[in-house]
Amino acid sequence: MWIYEKKLQYPVRVGKCDPLMAKFLLEQYGGADGELAAALRYLNQRYSIPDRVIGLLTDIGTEEFAHLEMIATMVYKLTKDATPEQMRAVGLGDTYVSHDNALFYQNASGVPWTAAYIQAKGDPIADLYEDIAAEEKARATYQWLINMTDDVDLQDGLKFLREREIVHSLRFREAVEIIKEDQAQKKVF
Repeated sequence: MWIYEKKLQYPVRVGKCDPLMAKFLLEQYGGADGELAAALRYLNQRYSIPDRVIGLLTDIGTEEFAHLEMIATMVYKLTKDATPEQMRAVGLGDTYVSHDNALFYQNASGVPWTAAYIQAKGDPIADLYEDIAAEEKARATYQWLINMTDDVDLQDGLKFLREREIVHSLRFREAVEIIKEDQAQKKVF
């Protein structure tokens, strides 16, 4: 189903050790509107969506995993040289005690990821509007993350991710119109 290239979708660079920014980025790693939840949501919804848009959910769900990989790389690079004292000072002491510098699926507040974040109603229009909302929330979060750092290298990667959320939102909007058009057609057998 997939071909994996051993490179990131977009280069990830960070200019300095910044555990506080890493903590903020965890929102997109293991938060309700983060990349893991999005990937699983779309790949799950594809089983109950009309055939005409299955490929779209597969494509975007797969790309969300690439975004998750970018966020993980950012968090790793921002914390790899952090001392335990620096981790504790930014509120990541409990995470450090449990996981050292390994990543753990949690949001910026330390709440672990849960499958309850994955929405699927079984109604294609409802699911696609949920997907549009998820992409717009992710876009907004990326903008706020950009606002939280002065690291231009990190901002570059975050801007790429923000722009991809906009593209995904537009694609889901197109899918809504495809489904509405399909539902409006009279079907005579």
